[in-house]
Amino acid sequence: MIFTVTLNPSIDYIVRVKEMTLGALNRMDSDIKLPGGKGLNVSRILARTGHETTALGFLGGFTGNFIADWLAEENILAHWTQIADDTRINIKLKSEIETEINGLGPTLTDQEIEAFKAELAHIKKGDIVILSGSAPASLRNGFYQELIQIVKENQAEFVIDTTGKDLLQALPEKPILVKPNNHELAELYQTQFASIEEIIPYGKKLLDEGAQHAIISMAGDGALLFTSEGVYQSNVLKRPLKNSVGAGDSMIAGFIGRYEQTKDPVDAFKWGVACGSATAFSDDLATKELIDELLSEVSITQRQSF
Repeated sequence: MIFTVTLNPSIDYIVRVKEMTLGALNRMDSDIKLPGGKGLNVSRILARTGHETTALGFLGGFTGNFIADWLAEENILAHWTQIADDTRINIKLKSEIETEINGLGPTLTDQEIEAFKAELAHIKKGDIVILSGSAPASLRNGFYQELIQIVKENQAEFVIDTTGKDLLQALPEKPILVKPNNHELAELYQTQFASIEEIIPYGKKLLDEGAQHAIISMAGDGALLFTSEGVYQSNVLKRPLKNSVGAGDSMIAGFIGRYEQTKDPVDAFKWGVACGSATAFSDDLATKELIDELLSEVSITQRQSF
């Protein structure tokens, strides 16, 4: 089973306004409310591509009920930790310039935190846990490390999709996959990249420090996969870009869903690129039909061998 962990889920309230004027009354052209949170996105894509998945996370209030109901409608298994505070709402304002206002997230009690950890402890050997995104401000520093220890104690494996100190601390625990983009990788190692060639030593460093595989997404330049065998690069698929939210989560879902079946990282990378691209070309997350259509267009080439 593939479990996803979303510590700070949200309702993403997406509002489209043709012309936005600050300090005046603006009328929206359209709006939509969607479940938000990196782990939730991963579970939704896994379900659409036929993989068993269970979503874990903190949910509270009427906003939490919205998310729970949405995932139930998509037949996604979930074991939520109920909290007293409301789940946050993030505002995504799409106009001449895109603007985002993200909620802080709930204040969690010690009892709620321990209840969540007890739920995670039900995992078993052979399971994969995907740890994604930011944590509520009320969670103590190093909380991801506590969750990783639960994963290791239960002989399961994990993926971590976060940045900074949490990512660096996770590397020695040998995650199956890490997926920073090129900017996050540069910030992680306090450097800058002017070319793909300059990225390669730092992608390899992620492996040297413990990651089993690393994907570095590079927007218009495609993505790089780092394995113990070498570095692989994807082509860039051509369609109108509609949505950058969830594309990286979709890539992780595509990779892990396939890797769990085949243990072939290059084949899994192809699926990851197809899923990530399909979401980028969609208004919401990718559909299975578009993923299947794009899969035949993905080309992976080995850029360097180790």
